[in-house]
Amino acid sequence: MSTERVFEEDEGRDPLGSEPPPQPPPPRAGSLDPAALFVLLDGLRRAAPRELEEQVTKLIREFLLTLRSLIDWYLERLDRPRREPEVEDIPID
Repeated sequence: MSTERVFEEDEGRDPLGSEPPPQPPPPRAGSLDPAALFVLLDGLRRAAPRELEEQVTKLIREFLLTLRSLIDWYLERLDRPRREPEVEDIPID
């Protein structure tokens, strides 16, 4: 057995020989996956120096609270009945 074939057979496995985890399903078209945002925020928090860790954590918390407020506002807007536009007849002389 050549080393190339062994490499091809072992591709995708960890050194202990277990199978890799299954791939997640692709996101639906037109939908936003918030997992990427959370991974990004967690990466920013972990990359910050220890001196700034508390400040970065507070900044991320404020961002997430703002995001939650925007979502709440949008949901309230969706729940309101649509207003008909006000139309005024203007006489033409």
